[in-house]
Amino acid sequence: MARRRVGVPAGARALPYAGAQAALLYGLTFVFAVETVGVSVLLRDTPGLHAVMLVVDVYTVLMVLGSQAAAVTRPHVVGADGVVLRDGARMTVRIPLERIASVRYDLRFGRSARAAGAGDDGAEDDGMLELAVGGQTSVTLELAEPVVAVRLLGRRETVRTVRFHADDARGAVRAVREAMDAVDAVTAGVGDGESVAPVTPGTPGTPVTPG
Repeated sequence: MARRRVGVPAGARALPYAGAQAALLYGLTFVFAVETVGVSVLLRDTPGLHAVMLVVDVYTVLMVLGSQAAAVTRPHVVGADGVVLRDGARMTVRIPLERIASVRYDLRFGRSARAAGAGDDGAEDDGMLELAVGGQTSVTLELAEPVVAVRLLGRRETVRTVRFHADDARGAVRAVREAMDAVDAVTAGVGDGESVAPVTPGTPGTPVTPG
């Protein structure tokens, strides 16, 4: 309810993704709330069944609101340590920046949406992980080295390509590229092996004559 963000450290950039599903989930919440009232009226003469259905209906409303709250409070994160991609509270995938080969804006429908269309069997691609929101993804990460994604119930997947959604997809691409460039700059600076001659305290700017 406070819309606090979880797991976004200082200096990191949050990439929200809940906006694409907000209208759908709030619409479902309204429908379920109306259903709760309607069922209560229909079952007013059967107290036992009414109590059971009331618990079920209230739980359903809270579950839908909780799903949206988890997406709002757990955004994707880009930081110096890498990219953290999340699917609400159901999954968290951590990708070190040095394992990202490329990142691009890539708007497409998710597997479940494609499976409903003609001529697509919805088969999963090997090593592909999709974190679709509202049936679509908008950013694609190609990995130079695979990472392991662990789902909520413990199922592990070896991932080589990740497609995810961000409300500001192009901004997310820029954020990831900037973080990758920063890591490359640091790595290049260390690899150059350049050293700076120490300066004697008290004699700043004193020229040194070659011997």
